[in-house]
Amino acid sequence: MIVDDVKIKVAAGHGGRGMVTFSRVKFALGPTGGNGGKGGSIFMESVADLGALRQFRFRKDIEADNGQHGKSKNSDGADAKDLTLLVPVGTICHNLTNGRDFEITKIGQRELVAKGGKGGRGNYLFRSATNTSPKEFEEGKDGEAFELRLELKMIADVGFIGLPNVGKSSLLNELTNAKSKVANYEFTTLEPNLGVYFDLILADIPGLIEGASEGKGLGTKFLRHVERTKILFHFVSAESPSPAQDYKTVRNELELYSKLLLEKPEYIFISKSDTASPETLENIKNEFKNLDKEAIRVSIIDTDSIESVKKILNTLIKEKTI
Repeated sequence: MIVDDVKIKVAAGHGGRGMVTFSRVKFALGPTGGNGGKGGSIFMESVADLGALRQFRFRKDIEADNGQHGKSKNSDGADAKDLTLLVPVGTICHNLTNGRDFEITKIGQRELVAKGGKGGRGNYLFRSATNTSPKEFEEGKDGEAFELRLELKMIADVGFIGLPNVGKSSLLNELTNAKSKVANYEFTTLEPNLGVYFDLILADIPGLIEGASEGKGLGTKFLRHVERTKILFHFVSAESPSPAQDYKTVRNELELYSKLLLEKPEYIFISKSDTASPETLENIKNEFKNLDKEAIRVSIIDTDSIESVKKILNTLIKEKTI
């Protein structure tokens, strides 16, 4: 199960305390207290693993180590190691404590989320001509602590959308090495599935039903994944009594969620076309012509139709690399 919305608390490490100590060596008397080490900071770094947020299902409190205290003989305490949290590319980090947000859109992108505290000064740094035996020192500074909400909005080149059980997962498996679950019942796909077709990332978005924008079915949880896709492949089933109405239903839910989704480039496919007669397919195409849309037939057992889909994807690859 993909975790795509989770709250955690992060606390960077505190700086170490400065040391107060004096040399007892003859001809080398004076303060020798070292400085405290820096507390560990917490960073966030993106990876391609879509399930990386799963680690936070039960790990809600993340703390970096504190810096070590200063030592004698002008030896500073050791800095604590920084902590790096791996999150999926497409993650938005909402800082619920200070209201600052940032998003990670590239693999390998690294962002500071909580800064470690600075170490305190030891008494060696407080020496002066008028204060040859200082007993002053500093406590280390506190590390930053925040409550964060991590929200995954998946990034893909092409998003497969449509009502449940229209064959999106089957086509994804055919085009890529994805292992999406396939069965003849609604909501087979309960979470987004990704596949890679050469330089394109294809995403199978769980089926949308009427009322999805209000939380029905699998709800708005997956509508937000559509936001990050660049191009939509909209599937309607040849087995449906009214494919054009199915298309309108999904488009309406997209509009209710965000009108910007309707502006994305779109291709319409009549899936499971092998189950319909040529006359039925022609009638479906005419229904879409009346909507000023072109519908393309596709079936995973029809090599020619699969090649037509690949031709579209190959064109998109060329456009991506220009």
